[in-house]
Amino acid sequence: MAKVELKQPIVEEISASIKDAQSVVLVDYRGLTVEQDTNLRKQLREAGVTYKVYKNTMMNFAFKGTDCEGLTPYLEGPSAIAISTTDATAPARILCKFAKEAPKLEVKGGIVEGATYDASGIAEIAKVPSREELLSKLLGSIQSPITNFARVMNQLAEKGGAGECEAPAEAPVAEAAAEEAPAAE
Repeated sequence: MAKVELKQPIVEEISASIKDAQSVVLVDYRGLTVEQDTNLRKQLREAGVTYKVYKNTMMNFAFKGTDCEGLTPYLEGPSAIAISTTDATAPARILCKFAKEAPKLEVKGGIVEGATYDASGIAEIAKVPSREELLSKLLGSIQSPITNFARVMNQLAEKGGAGECEAPAEAPVAEAAAEEAPAAE
């Protein structure tokens, strides 16, 4: 078999995985211990992120004609790729957090929803909470006024309602109007 025939399935595998990706992040993994690498892979797997090491030339061929073509300048030295099809910020969040614990891991750059970012841009994206966190914060802010209103209404009910405000003041007026009405006939 020719070398091209051996490389084609790898290029197709990369192309298939980046086709529906919401985010793709490239890292330099040199200097990580086996334990650190295993821990990183575990964290990424739990978040639904695909993490693999490919040759730069294979990634270069796969990136041609796609949104990931902007990552070509970052393909120098050993490169690993983290791909997420569900959460756009997950690879950046996990890799940047892990890079603080293991300074040998270097984030090179990435693509998030079609836009190319360098290492500092990926670090900023890593600060964005996950979709689930954002939805729970939104739900909490929507629920808060309703909860407060229900609490106030419950307190009023426990105290016996709003009280008898102005019912006695209206009664004499109503009685006076009733006394005058029969006299007019």
